[in-house]
Amino acid sequence: MRHWWWKVLCVLLLVYTAVVGLQTPLGPGLVHVDPARVDTGLVEIQLTGYATHFASCTSGNHVWFEKAGIAVCQPDIKAISDNTILVKVSPVHSTSPGMWSIVVDNATDGPLRLADAVYINSDGIAMTAAPCGMMTDNSSPSSFGPQFPNRSILNETIRNLFFHVPMWFSMIVLMGIAFVYSIMHLRSGSLDHDLAASIAVNVSLLFGALGIITGSIWARATWGGWWTSDTKLNGSALTLLMYLAYVILRGSVPDAHKRGRLAAVYNIFAFMLMLVFIMVLPRLTDSLHPGNGGNPAFSQYDLDDSLRAVFYPACAGWILLGIWAYNLRLRYGRLNALLDENESH
Repeated sequence: MRHWWWKVLCVLLLVYTAVVGLQTPLGPGLVHVDPARVDTGLVEIQLTGYATHFASCTSGNHVWFEKAGIAVCQPDIKAISDNTILVKVSPVHSTSPGMWSIVVDNATDGPLRLADAVYINSDGIAMTAAPCGMMTDNSSPSSFGPQFPNRSILNETIRNLFFHVPMWFSMIVLMGIAFVYSIMHLRSGSLDHDLAASIAVNVSLLFGALGIITGSIWARATWGGWWTSDTKLNGSALTLLMYLAYVILRGSVPDAHKRGRLAAVYNIFAFMLMLVFIMVLPRLTDSLHPGNGGNPAFSQYDLDDSLRAVFYPACAGWILLGIWAYNLRLRYGRLNALLDENESH
C-alpha cells in the first residue's frame, strides 16, 4: 500500500476534478447586449443572462448604467423571460461618448455586471437620471449549493481551467525531470540517466500536445479563432518543436554515449529556452493570455474559492498522472535496455 498510495490519490483527484469540475453549476451572469452601440432615438436594449431569474424573481429587477463613477438607473424595464430583459433608453440630453457598463440586480441572482457593454455616442442618447438606490443587501444569490463564477466571455469555458492549465504544469514538471537527469548524465555518463531524461521528454510532449489542443479549443470559444499570433501561444509551439528536435537528434546519433552527451547538452539549453518562451517573454510583451501582457491572471480575476477547490486538486492529479506515466514508460525502457544487453552478450 505504501508504494502505490500516490497512484490511488492520483485517480481520486482526477475523478474529483471530472465530477465536481463538470457538474458544479455556473452562477448567473450577463452574457450579451443588443444593440452594442446606441446613436440616436428611443432605443430598446435587450440584455441576455445565463442561469438568471429575471422573470421569476418576485421582488423585481433593477438596471443601471455605469461609467467613470456615474450610475444612471433605468426605470423602464421589462423582464421577457428568466434570461431576457428589455430596457428602454430615452433621448433626453447628450452625454460624453464612450463605453458604459450595465448592472442588473435582483434578490435571487444578486448584482450582475457586464463591463463595457454598450457604446453611447455623444450625439445620440442619454439616460434619464433616476434615483438609483442601493444594491440589494443580498451579497450572495439565494440559490443553494456551490457555483462557479460566471465571467464575461469565459462563461462555461472556465471549466477548461481544470484541464488546460494542469496539463501544462505536468509538461513543465516532466521537462524539469529531464533537465535534472541530463545534468546527472553529464556528471556520471550513466546511460540509465540518459534513458530517464529521454523518456521524461517523450511523456512531456504528450502533455504538451494535450495542452496545445485544449488551449486551441479555449481560444476558439473565447477569442474567436483556433490560433492567434500571441506571444505565449507562439512560445508554446516553439517549445514543442524544440523538444521534437531533441527526439530527432537522438535518433540521428548511433553511438549511445555520444548520443547521451549531445542530447543532455541540448536538453539543458532547451529547458532554459522553454522558461524564456512561456514564462518570461509573454510578461514583457502584449499578450491575450491571462497573466501576461497586462492581462489579469486567473488568481486575480477569475479564481474564487469555488474554483480553487477544484483547480488545486486538478493540478496535483494531472502532475501525479504525468509522473505515473513517466514511471511506467521508464520501467518499460529499462526492461528493453536489459534485454538488448543480454542479447548482445
